[in-house]
Amino acid sequence: MTRWEALLLHVANLLVGGTGLVYAWMRYFASPEDPFALANHPLQPTFQHLHVLFAPLLVFTGGLIWQRHVVTRMRTHAPAKRRTGLTLALTLLPMTVSGYLIQTVADETWREVWIFVHLAASGLWIAGYAVHLLFGKKGAPVAGVEGLSSPDGTPKRAA
Repeated sequence: MTRWEALLLHVANLLVGGTGLVYAWMRYFASPEDPFALANHPLQPTFQHLHVLFAPLLVFTGGLIWQRHVVTRMRTHAPAKRRTGLTLALTLLPMTVSGYLIQTVADETWREVWIFVHLAASGLWIAGYAVHLLFGKKGAPVAGVEGLSSPDGTPKRAA
């Protein structure tokens, strides 16, 4: 994955994850000052809208790095960060699909199911992403993949 792709992925995660966490806190833990308020916090609708607007950026970056980073790592059986990477790869689809289904389903029971799936998958995504970045080994070399480190630690560039 190139530096540009990595930067875009980090920014997308920060925007979507940040707005999602703030929105979840406002929705589930904040208490409204007015007992007749429709939202628990005055900024709750704003953070919900920002989360929905930023989400396609994360979906796009997930697709952008899929072939060059995820599939390449799976094919080469690269051991570095493999567990957290697989967690991320397996949670991207349910997180994305449930996010869209929350907005489109009409039945309240199904809406609650998709909210639960979205919260669970998103929690795994955020935790997996943090662990993937913070505690994994520095990039194991993979031939032909731009932006990964070579054995001597210098950045490796594709030919």
